[in-house]
Amino acid sequence: MKALFSRLASLVLLAVACTAGHAQPVAGREYQVLDSARTAQAGEPIEVIEFFYYGCPVCYEAQPHIARWQLSAGNSVQLKRVPAASGPAFETFARVFYALETTGLLARLHWPVYDNHHFDGRRLNEEKNLLDWLQSNGVDSARFKLALDSHEVKLRVDAARALLDNYKVRGVPTMIVDGRYLTSALLAGGVKEMMDVVEHLVARAREERGKK
Repeated sequence: MKALFSRLASLVLLAVACTAGHAQPVAGREYQVLDSARTAQAGEPIEVIEFFYYGCPVCYEAQPHIARWQLSAGNSVQLKRVPAASGPAFETFARVFYALETTGLLARLHWPVYDNHHFDGRRLNEEKNLLDWLQSNGVDSARFKLALDSHEVKLRVDAARALLDNYKVRGVPTMIVDGRYLTSALLAGGVKEMMDVVEHLVARAREERGKK
């Protein structure tokens, strides 16, 4: 009988743990409600902003989770990547991101920048290493250097910095959902958990739009 009660107690504890693991995210804990919420225009997709930094190992870890979520999110959700240009070291990689975007190379090389910088130790935040790496990937490095140093890329980095300040982002990876909610790997407890919170917030934003 004692063994039976012990087993039943274990099953109850397991059930409680499973329920807690599937509990809905809580405002002020896994995510924050933003004071200066952006007003969404009628009919526009739900925007999810990913603030990231190529040099951040947690951002690197998050990429496959974000990619899987993006595949299932559908056309009503739009992912916008914004590099965290919060200082000189961060700005170097922010310029790389926007130069990749303006030269049409982002889709092909966004993940390889992460992979080669972290896994292969190529130090792609150093310009010579970056240009040599691009050349080895069939890119005209001279043309890329022009984009990297262009006024257009500088303006886009400035805009990224302003957006970072506007949303009061203090770390990466951080996700902003519909201009109304903020979550991060730190708040959620990991990158997988962060994407679970993003899914919850997207559903909440969709429901709130339906009530207007």
